[in-house]
Amino acid sequence: MAGEVELSLRGPDAYRLARAAVEGMEEHKIWPTPLNFELWVHYVGYPESPLSLAIKQLLHDGEAITEAVAEGLAAEYLPKARLNEEIRDAGDKLNEQLENIAAAIKVAQKSTDAYGKALAGATEELSSPEIVDTEGMVRLVQSLAGATKKVQRENASLEKRLNASTNEVGRLREHLEQVRREAMTDALTTLANRKALDDGLTRQCAEADETAAPLTMAIVDIDHFKRFNDTWGHQTGDQVIRYVASVMARLGDPPRLSARFGGEEFAVLFPTERMAEVARELDAIRREIGSRTLKRRSTNEDLGAVTVSVGVAEYLRGEGPGAFVERADAALYASKRAGRDRVSCAEQVHSEAA
Repeated sequence: MAGEVELSLRGPDAYRLARAAVEGMEEHKIWPTPLNFELWVHYVGYPESPLSLAIKQLLHDGEAITEAVAEGLAAEYLPKARLNEEIRDAGDKLNEQLENIAAAIKVAQKSTDAYGKALAGATEELSSPEIVDTEGMVRLVQSLAGATKKVQRENASLEKRLNASTNEVGRLREHLEQVRREAMTDALTTLANRKALDDGLTRQCAEADETAAPLTMAIVDIDHFKRFNDTWGHQTGDQVIRYVASVMARLGDPPRLSARFGGEEFAVLFPTERMAEVARELDAIRREIGSRTLKRRSTNEDLGAVTVSVGVAEYLRGEGPGAFVERADAALYASKRAGRDRVSCAEQVHSEAA
């Protein structure tokens, strides 16, 4: 991120960064708890990051950054900020273990070479006419026995080192896989995030081009979401997003992919499924979401019903991911224009436009 300070409290800017964070908390009357300090270090260090923009919006709206608000911000944004550091640390440890294995292999090679030379020397001595007495034979056998015991000890030590390194490499692989999953997961909803969606979309479009199998995409948007935020605050807005996400998650069993598209929007990919069937399923989901009256968690106040608008499109072979998303998005906005709380298909939108 060009122009931003390095987020470190060990570098040359450490004291300046820490002072700026504390001064910012003092200015806005925010208690300097460890969590708030961590949030404010990110706020000062990365002023254009999603976390900083969220804090700016809260300050602009005059909403107090309470302990609950700070915990919500941390849950949504801090895991992403920590991912790069975790990946770097795990990668360093993995490299260390690989270096250990390489060193152990070199030791084994040297040990094997030395043992081979001992055997070659013994062979040469046995073929020599000078070895005719018993004492010479005993010395030779003792020498071979000593070399054999040495290589056995070294091999046992090598096996132990290799077993330890193999176990550590396995643990690190599991850790990297967990970090990879976190990098592809939206922290607020636990659905797939935008990166995971983009990767899946590119892969599924390529497969549909190759096989001519159907592929359908739905984009789902929470109606009047700004009203929830403006009336009840961001914490309640997050509650609404999580509620809709919990319903959308049931659509995401593989090979389907359910993701948070951004903000209050969600997207679902339906490989090998036709648009008409998907639209019927999404309409049932839409009715289910709107059938419940939500309550504000902190005060138990009624929030009213939450409705969603949906746009559905079926992939046209060769059109590519960008055009595919645009058609699904156009169908979504057709639902918005028609009064919200409905499902529109790209085929219908095209026909009406024509």
